[in-house]
Amino acid sequence: MALSFRQSEILEIARADGRVVVEDLAQRFDVTLQTIRRDLSELSDMGHLDRVHGGAVPRTGVTNLGYDHRRQMNEAAKAAIARACAAAIPENSSLILNLGTTTEAVARELLGHRNITVVTNNMNVANTLAANPGCEIMVAGGALRRSDGGLVGDLTTQFFGQFKVDIAVIGASALDHDGDILDFDLAEVRVSKAIIRQARKVFLVCDHSKLDRSAPARLASLAEITTLFTDRPLPPGLAQKCAEWGTTVVVSPPDARSPALQPGTPPAP
Repeated sequence: MALSFRQSEILEIARADGRVVVEDLAQRFDVTLQTIRRDLSELSDMGHLDRVHGGAVPRTGVTNLGYDHRRQMNEAAKAAIARACAAAIPENSSLILNLGTTTEAVARELLGHRNITVVTNNMNVANTLAANPGCEIMVAGGALRRSDGGLVGDLTTQFFGQFKVDIAVIGASALDHDGDILDFDLAEVRVSKAIIRQARKVFLVCDHSKLDRSAPARLASLAEITTLFTDRPLPPGLAQKCAEWGTTVVVSPPDARSPALQPGTPPAP
């Protein structure tokens, strides 16, 4: 079945933003809500999108989106999250930054930090921070994943075991409503688990679209995270869990002047 012009554009928006909302699309194309719902249902039937409450998200199945697509998705949200995360990282500190396009955004926000040590298995992070003379960079060994510049495998996991850092900044492929952090690659999960063990504090950088996705491998729970940096408030049930676990949630919408704590969650330690 061929896509209509409108359906093709809807699909492009979904791939760029990570999600489409029925009301927004109806206003954009000047059509009824029923028309948009029918478009989304047809795109879902063709295997392009998965329906979620109020809209749809790109279908990923059990494989992750391509790196270039992920880098372009929710760029403004990732930039806002990265600014808030970098603001919480003091100078004269040691960090681990792992794989992900949002952690790469954090690296760009650290270019003005002084006297920091960054340990990473992300070649994009290392190349970005090479422009900061006040940053010492330690790059993990391991198997290079050409698709996104990541280093993974047993050598990478062992490498991180040699460090104990002040803060680890990690990303995620998906976030379950029960508070589980999910990923697609078991090798990457093993590395991320080692990173969490070797950090005094753990920051998770994760935009709202991750709540509409699923992935098969469990990385950790939000209960193990010190602070979650995101761009929209969490659903009430998940926010309540974070409050019970003592996990701080910092919300940084792209259009906000400054980040804010989600009501009910504890202040940053």
